[in-house]
Amino acid sequence: MNAEAMRPHSLPFNPNVLRWAREWRGRSVEEAAQKINVAEDKVLAWEEGVAVPTVRQARMLAGFYERSFLEFFLSRIPNVAETRLAPDFRLHKKAPDPRGDREVQMIQDWAEGTRQSAIELFAVVGDDVPTIPVEFRATLETNPEWAASEARRLCGYTIEDQIALGSAERGRVAKDIRHAIERLGVLVLKDSRLSKYGVRGLTLFAQPLPVIIFGTEAPTAQAFTLAHELGHISLQQSAISGPPAAREARTDAERSERWCDEFAGAFLIPAPALGKIWAKPNQPNPKIGDDALGQLANTFSVSRHAMLIRLVQLNYVAPEYYWDVKRPEFLRQEAEFKGGGKAPYYGTRYRNSYGDMYTALVLEAWGTGRITNHNAAELMGIKNLAHLFDIRDNFSV
Repeated sequence: MNAEAMRPHSLPFNPNVLRWAREWRGRSVEEAAQKINVAEDKVLAWEEGVAVPTVRQARMLAGFYERSFLEFFLSRIPNVAETRLAPDFRLHKKAPDPRGDREVQMIQDWAEGTRQSAIELFAVVGDDVPTIPVEFRATLETNPEWAASEARRLCGYTIEDQIALGSAERGRVAKDIRHAIERLGVLVLKDSRLSKYGVRGLTLFAQPLPVIIFGTEAPTAQAFTLAHELGHISLQQSAISGPPAAREARTDAERSERWCDEFAGAFLIPAPALGKIWAKPNQPNPKIGDDALGQLANTFSVSRHAMLIRLVQLNYVAPEYYWDVKRPEFLRQEAEFKGGGKAPYYGTRYRNSYGDMYTALVLEAWGTGRITNHNAAELMGIKNLAHLFDIRDNFSV
């Protein structure tokens, strides 16, 4: 047998699909080459049809592009329905970044898929999908102080519970608020990629089971983001949110962000509770010392940034001190935040991503034999079953 007969035949990958998959995912040739440890010229050659990748290389590319390996064999580029990206409420977005928009769209796709899975799981376990109470609905004409008070009442999270947190417990405020929002009938997810693109939170409004996605911030900063996104739920808006709103609200987006910031401040720091600690001055103070600001923030288990925003909203402190002095400092500190400590067990990362509402649904369906181990792991994005058992064994912790 000659050498030509022994040589394996090249697989019929479609070079046009290889290029389309990379561009669809927003990956560069350089990134693809680095991912599979080949020269950039080789990736280009595959996309031009003058060479072909090995099966292993093609599978790695499929994973990197988040497409099916089998798509590479199609005779034509697949017709993929694009989801509509949520309205962008980021008020200080830099130059348009199609790669960033693609990443945010992938997060939105994941969130929408998770929502659909959650609705199906409710049916599997025989429970009704929770719905947002009618009383929770608001408009931009609704007083955000009243709306926030109603939200507190409806989700059963009292300001006394929040203030009662000791110094060692303040890091759990975001977790408590996440649970409270879930009790309202909202699916709350976490994706650390959001912060890379200047996104603090993402709300996908739908009935039933709207979705909030938040990113990686300090827990006290996460609390403000969660409350802000809850404001968008109250307004029945889908939204991509960035840093706190602009000083002057001129556009609809700015008015919406301003309302949600005021809602978040009122939710986290109700005016009556603040008034019991610090009597409101006759006129705003020109500034507040860092120590005093820190003490107030600690009392409510919120960030100093959120605390100062609230003091300005309620005319305790002059707005110029926030906008001209402290805001740039806060934004710089938040941009430098790198994440929290070590998780108590590896499965925590999956539970944190999907939240306790969704995780409990998966565990109930699995524990009652309605879905298999494989189904449960797939629904949680888990490849190693040991992590699924970790979550089950530690869920009540």
